[in-house]
Amino acid sequence: MDRKKWYTRTSEEAVQFWQTSFTDGLSSAEVKTRLEKFGCNELAEKEKPAWWKRFLAQFQDFMVLVLLGATLISAFLGEYADAITILVIVLMNAVLGFIQEYRAEQSLAALKKLASLTARVVRNGMVQQVPARELVPGDILVLEAGDKLSADGRLIDVHNMEVEEAALTGESTSVRKVADRKFSEDAPLGDRKNMVFSGTNVVRGRGRAVVCATGMATEVGHIADMIQATTEETTPLERRLEHLGKWLVWACLVICLIVVITGVVRGESVFLMCMAGISLAVAAIPEGLPAIVTVALALGVQRMIKQHAIIRKLPAVETLGCTTVICSDKTGTLTQNAMTVRQIFTDGNHYEVTGSGYDIKGSILLNQQPLDINKNKALQQCLTIGVLCNNSILKQNTIAITGVWRNKTETGWCIEGDPTEGAIIVAAGKAAIWQSEIEKVQERVTEIPFESERRRMSVVYRDTNGNNTLYVKGAPDVILELCRYYHTDAGPTTITKNHIAQINSMNEQMTSGALRVLAVAYRRLTPAQAQNPDEAIENDLVFAGIIGMIDPPREEVKISIALCRDAGIKTVMITGDHKNTAIAIAQELNIYKENQHMTLTGKELDALSEPELDAIVNRVTVYARVSPAHKLRIVRALKRQGHIVAMTGDGINDAPAIKEADIGVAMGITGTDVTKEASAMVLADDNFATIVAAVKEGRGIYENIRKFIRYLLACNIGEVLTMFLAALFGLPMPLLPVQILWVNLVTDGLPAMALGVDPSSPNVMQRPPRHPGESVFSRGLSQKIIGRGIQIGLSTLFVFSMIYYMQDDLAAARTAAFATLVYCQMFHVFDCRSEMATIFELKFMTNRYLLAAVAFSSIMQLSVMYIPFLSAIFSTVPLSVGHWLFILIVSGWTLIVSACKQIFKRRPARRATIPQSR
Repeated sequence: MDRKKWYTRTSEEAVQFWQTSFTDGLSSAEVKTRLEKFGCNELAEKEKPAWWKRFLAQFQDFMVLVLLGATLISAFLGEYADAITILVIVLMNAVLGFIQEYRAEQSLAALKKLASLTARVVRNGMVQQVPARELVPGDILVLEAGDKLSADGRLIDVHNMEVEEAALTGESTSVRKVADRKFSEDAPLGDRKNMVFSGTNVVRGRGRAVVCATGMATEVGHIADMIQATTEETTPLERRLEHLGKWLVWACLVICLIVVITGVVRGESVFLMCMAGISLAVAAIPEGLPAIVTVALALGVQRMIKQHAIIRKLPAVETLGCTTVICSDKTGTLTQNAMTVRQIFTDGNHYEVTGSGYDIKGSILLNQQPLDINKNKALQQCLTIGVLCNNSILKQNTIAITGVWRNKTETGWCIEGDPTEGAIIVAAGKAAIWQSEIEKVQERVTEIPFESERRRMSVVYRDTNGNNTLYVKGAPDVILELCRYYHTDAGPTTITKNHIAQINSMNEQMTSGALRVLAVAYRRLTPAQAQNPDEAIENDLVFAGIIGMIDPPREEVKISIALCRDAGIKTVMITGDHKNTAIAIAQELNIYKENQHMTLTGKELDALSEPELDAIVNRVTVYARVSPAHKLRIVRALKRQGHIVAMTGDGINDAPAIKEADIGVAMGITGTDVTKEASAMVLADDNFATIVAAVKEGRGIYENIRKFIRYLLACNIGEVLTMFLAALFGLPMPLLPVQILWVNLVTDGLPAMALGVDPSSPNVMQRPPRHPGESVFSRGLSQKIIGRGIQIGLSTLFVFSMIYYMQDDLAAARTAAFATLVYCQMFHVFDCRSEMATIFELKFMTNRYLLAAVAFSSIMQLSVMYIPFLSAIFSTVPLSVGHWLFILIVSGWTLIVSACKQIFKRRPARRATIPQSR
């Protein structure tokens, strides 16, 4: 369907284009024709591959194919336990991947629910209720408060109608709609006030609209199209592990081939050397690595749940740990999505209002001191007008909160109606002024509703004595022009130029602080004026005051953003709200600093080419008046600059950018189903601070991944080097194939797994993020791995050679080499706990799982050496005490050296304290 910019056209042009009738709508025959032409009003989906194809696709990874090969080899060698273990690992990873992929595709299913509604339309000259999926362009929608829109339409008639569009635009306040105005082509979505959009809600008034777009042609449809168009990239961890796996496999295969050829050339049995080479290959390739990574991430997920963060995709934990930019929606994420009165000005006094949201526990302060409302008559009158000239209701309700371990209920306050009017009611409640109490002595007679052209609303009340009063609220400049008097504590007085200058100055001060400002006024009416009220009576008013309000930041967000800054993470605000409001909130949260950062609006963003945006994107911290397409473009620009981008949000408009980002973070309470399904992580408490906990957890998990990579690879290098050097120097095989496989089982199992739950370093959040392109071997890890691998290999070969040549006992030499290799690795696992601190600087008991794993592995090793049945299988012989002393000294010499260094390091400190103690 040809997309028209209907907001630039008149309502008559829209009706004429769609060949419909304002009074009669479409005929049933025409509806049928248009359904065939335009299709049903529902969101299309791309054709999905069959479930079994998606499941088989999980086995196409290079490392997975190698593991399947290792399974066949292990089975061929008779190591059925290894074969079954590897197969279970591969199947588990495949099932997890399949489930994650399936859940990610539910974003479109959630979007389709938006169209699973009914709508009231004019057809055949009658108002009918029809399924929303049967709406067609040209239908005349009949709209009332409480209706949810199912299609996009051009308004043709409105009566005091307001629509809540936060899910699409991010704006926290409802939008007053008009039918008789046109807007420029570059008007952003939130400013197209003559349009209504699918997925939004009518909160006040009534109207009619001609349907101009259905299905995929709607704004929600374009979002669905963007979600389908975005591609999910592999995470940094997945890319690093894939590269590591390929490198390890080929390196190990080459070295094992050399070992086999060297042994055969030296005269060993071809069969024995082939078996040794295959065994060495199985042992050298760290098939436990994917399983340990999965377990480490899964355990991290369990810890995250306790922090109210629900991880939908396991690698997201690590990805968030290396995030460099968090792009956050403003409304409901950084702010409370609850308009709150901050300042009141009346009778020359400037009052501060404390508290936030819809909680009435705050207070009103004058000069930082609480006040007695009964002694501040002008303030009392100002708030009374605000409460009476108001159609919103403050309600107390019970909220059910679903927790991780238990469910509970809490009593809270909520607003039914316009959030701006609700904010005034809450502020009045803080001064114990209630509409219900006032209306016991005053009765509403009539209302002159708010209109965008009038920019004000009026109500008439009559008290028990028959006195009539007009109460007015609206834009300060409009109200001030209608005022002749000025209200003081002593009563009305003639308004002066000084009064007007003071009012204008205070209004400018509030608006410059991004407060939304309303003025209130009143006048007494004669019975005749009250009987037939019209706009003519809205003059000679008494000015009572101005009220400034804003959707305030969440209290905990400022601290969280500061923690992110300490961690080297930049926070960017992306919102559909106005620029001044966005800047004010950003300054309060220390996201934006003048002369240091930049702001961009959606219109300014459209004027920039990709190179121009790339040149400034690192300086921009606030984006205002943006559309879903803009958010997507911002995320892509940041990614082109090499950033790892996290995108938070709660509305439908956030979903495409959330899916495009390296990690999408959705709000669990206020977030839409679309956003949650497109995300990788959901914040169950909608708390921005939870992201900081997630970052810390992610960094800790990556640290632990480096720890067991360091451990596993050093051990595997030691095993390969032992066999390679023995073949190179013409020595007998120091280890038999079954012993190699056993070492692999003992060392690659529990100790490596225990490293995955090691506590994070205390200063993990005081470091800058890792560079997105950083290798997993960076910061000297490769040198540590190679150095320790050489040491393990040489130590094992040294013990084997000494016993073999001194005692001429090959069985004892092999058993000693077997034990040396295992215990070198058991000592090494403690070194791997930190890349900076020594084993003695760390507290042993902070990882009891590691102590238990080493103890269990040691017992397993002793079992195959001293239990006759097992020693026969593994060709081992009992060793003497002398052998064991030799083995333990050679295996743990680095531990002994480290202990000596620690002793000498502490000794000067002890000497220095002796004179002081005397």
